[in-house]
Amino acid sequence: MSETSPHVKLATAAIEEYVRHGRVIDVPPEIPDELKSTCAGVFVCLKIQGGLRGCIGTIEPVRHSVAQEIIENAISASVRDPRFLPVDVDELPALEVSVDVLMPPERVDDIDDLDAKRYGVIVESGQRRGLLLPDLDGVDTPQQQVEIARQKAAIGRSEPVTLYRFKVQRYE
Repeated sequence: MSETSPHVKLATAAIEEYVRHGRVIDVPPEIPDELKSTCAGVFVCLKIQGGLRGCIGTIEPVRHSVAQEIIENAISASVRDPRFLPVDVDELPALEVSVDVLMPPERVDDIDDLDAKRYGVIVESGQRRGLLLPDLDGVDTPQQQVEIARQKAAIGRSEPVTLYRFKVQRYE
């Protein structure tokens, strides 16, 4: 098995400390400089036995570094995802953690410019925005991606949207 990435190690440490003790960790000094000196949107997703257990993120950076995005979004995914109850201490050993670092989105003019395995999608209508990460189980077409992202943003099927695509660097 390959070594766990520093992204996943940081997310896991943040979740463990918060769920066990209610404390937010500081960025550890041993974290690679790249995570401390760059900014990007980050999603942290949690699964247990392959089933989604939480997933929260930021489309664009809102903190001073990728490391801080990871810490805050890992905590949010574990205790603030409105679709799930907060993660319990007993669940910690079973959590599978992944971290997606988002590349800057680019506007696309047509759904044919999307690829559900390669790109995530953002749909936008007015102030509403919905995002779906790329390469998700059961989401095989751009049409499915756009439909799910519309639902997440409460954008009706007949409402016009602006489409954006983005790549991610996924760490598992």
